[in-house]
Amino acid sequence: MASLFTKRILAYLADYFVITAILWILAQILAIVVIPYSLFIVYSYFIYLLPVFIMVYFVLLEKKRGTTIGKNILSLKVVSEEGKDISYKQAIIRNLSKLYYIPIIFDLIIGKFFGKSNERILGQLSKTMVVEEETI
Repeated sequence: MASLFTKRILAYLADYFVITAILWILAQILAIVVIPYSLFIVYSYFIYLLPVFIMVYFVLLEKKRGTTIGKNILSLKVVSEEGKDISYKQAIIRNLSKLYYIPIIFDLIIGKFFGKSNERILGQLSKTMVVEEETI
């Protein structure tokens, strides 16, 4: 049986696969309009849309369902320290470092070495944790 840490890494990778697939589909649909009219400038806005889409994806799914697609596949759930559903504020705080790859690495390292639990530092600040669904 995989450790919780391994499951979380795999869930994170699965979520980024889902996000990438959705954005790829959007880019292909957008190409129908972009190519005939030479509106290639539209693609330069993807760098700004990506962080917004990432936040919407993680915040809405973790707030509404308690899990993302990747976490759901691996039977993981995000809960508050009291074991209840998280708020929007908690979801936003815990997902700030997921905007780009480098911040989440630092979030994980700081949480692992300087935090009180095995949770990322933003997970600790938001008073949330990821648990296996069987333990709820």
